[in-house]
Formats: sequence, C-alpha cells, structure tokens
Amino acid sequence: MATSISMRSSSFLALIPSNLNYRRHRRSFRTAMASLDQRTYSPGVQISEGNGGLPKVSLSSHYGSEAEIYLLGACVTSWKVSNGNDLLFVRPDAVFDGKKPISGGIPHCFPQFGPGPMQQHGFARNMSWSIADSDNVEGDPIVTLELKDDLYSRSMWDFSFQALYKVTLHSKSLSTVLTITNTDKKPFSFSTALHTYFRASVTGASVKGLKGCKTLNKDPDPSNPLEGKEEREVITFPGFVDCIYLDAPRELQLDNGLGDVITIRNTNWSDAVLWNPHLKMESCYRDFVCVENAKIGKVQLEPEQSWVAEQQLAIS
Repeated sequence: MATSISMRSSSFLALIPSNLNYRRHRRSFRTAMASLDQRTYSPGVQISEGNGGLPKVSLSSHYGSEAEIYLLGACVTSWKVSNGNDLLFVRPDAVFDGKKPISGGIPHCFPQFGPGPMQQHGFARNMSWSIADSDNVEGDPIVTLELKDDLYSRSMWDFSFQALYKVTLHSKSLSTVLTITNTDKKPFSFSTALHTYFRASVTGASVKGLKGCKTLNKDPDPSNPLEGKEEREVITFPGFVDCIYLDAPRELQLDNGLGDVITIRNTNWSDAVLWNPHLKMESCYRDFVCVENAKIGKVQLEPEQSWVAEQQLAIS
C-alpha cells in the first residue's frame, strides 16, 4: 500500500542563495532533515544526511540492489545491483554545497538543454526537489520527487509548472518517469534531457543501436554542429565526443568496458546524446561516458497539458 508524503518545506522548494554561508546552509538543511525524519516512508525508502549535509534518499530493493538520490536536483548519484558494482559515476570535482549542481550521476536538464538564454542546462539541477510520494511494490521501492516554480526559476523562465520524477528500483534495473505539467494560464515550451554519467573504461566502452540516425556533431566546433548520419554499428570513444543523435531508437546498449552491458530503454525521449570530454577533463575522463536520453526539439504545452517520458536502465 502506498504511503503518501506531501512535503512543502521552503527549505526544499527554494534554491539556496549563492551568498549563503556554509554554516547557515548546514543549519537550514539540518532543520529540514529533522522535519523529514518525522515522516513515515515505504519499506526500502529512507532519508538521511548525505555529502555536505544535503538530504539524500536511499532506495534498497528486497533483491539486494541499491540507489541514492539527492533532493538537490533530484540527482540519482548511485545505482548498484546485487553484486555491489556502482553503474553510475560522480566526478571527483563534484561539490555538495547546495550552491552548484551535482556533477555526475543522472542530472536533470530542464527547461533547457545545453547553452541558451538561461544558465547551462536550465535550473532544475540547481533546485531542491521535495518528496511527493513513496511506495513499495513486491519488494521494489519507489519514490516520487516534485519540483514547482518559485521566484528563482521565474527569474529565468516566467512560467508556472510542476515536474514529477518517479524513480523505481528493481533487482536489475532502475526506472524513471518524468512528468512535466503546465500549471500556468499561458502555453510554454522547453527542452530536456537526463545527462547520465555511466561508470566506464573509456578505452573499452561502446554503444550500439544508433546506426542510421541523423547526427549533430559538436566536434570540432561546438557552436556550429556538423550535420551527418551515423554509419557505425558500434560507436566508441577514441577522443573528445559530443554528438546528438536525432530520432534515436527506443533501445540502446552500452558496454561499459568493465564487464557490464547496460540496456537503455526509453519512451518519448526522442533523441540521444553521447559525450566524453577527453583531455578537457583529464582527471576523470577515462572513468566514465555519458549516454543521455534527450528531447532536443521544443516540447510545446498548453495550460493543464502534461508531457511524460520514461527511462529504464537494465543490466543483463
């Protein structure tokens, strides 16, 4: 039976101002943590203080798999199957101070993918989400996180919206459902992506399933992508890679070069992105690749309309 949690603490719905000192920041999060700890969550769903004192949701499946999600950015930072291997990657330069997005895991890009009129990849990854619901179905924990507009988001994008992010942990897979609803009285448009960092050996990693897709290749000129068509059955990461694949298929396969093959399935994520910064991030580029489900073209929503996209990451 689902346990419904409706949290409206302003500590979670507002972005921490950039001039907020660290001591005050920790105190505000600890106050919010105390409020959270008084709530009852479904089996396999726990809230705790994570890195930097940031609230973290831990999911534990009856079958031995585990996941961690920070409320800052609704960022999934860890996904482990029963063998204990973490299939996601958080960069060593990631900061957990509440002032910057978490670099790694599965960050959100919304309502903008890439550069544009607002900050890089939009604001959803910078804001603290709230817990809207939790559940457990046959040993699989589920948590739903929520983000709504506030003064900070409206300073860049003057619309009222609701984003719900449902995360389900299975024995060998991690599923997410993102629902964006227009709660405004006027239409709006957006682009979005899940900027997933997979732990990998970059020299051995490869992706299958993108042959025939139209490509927008940002190498060598990121500001002027080169249009083309993918001819390779197996795509590798020999150097800098930053390429958009339009009208991508609903299923891709990633061999992470570490002995794991991950199937990446999607519904309504129309595009895909492959990225590895190579020497631009010399300290860690060898240890990850990004394979992202994305919606590059604008989604147009009228008032009260919703857009829904699903992703499933599954290991063989």
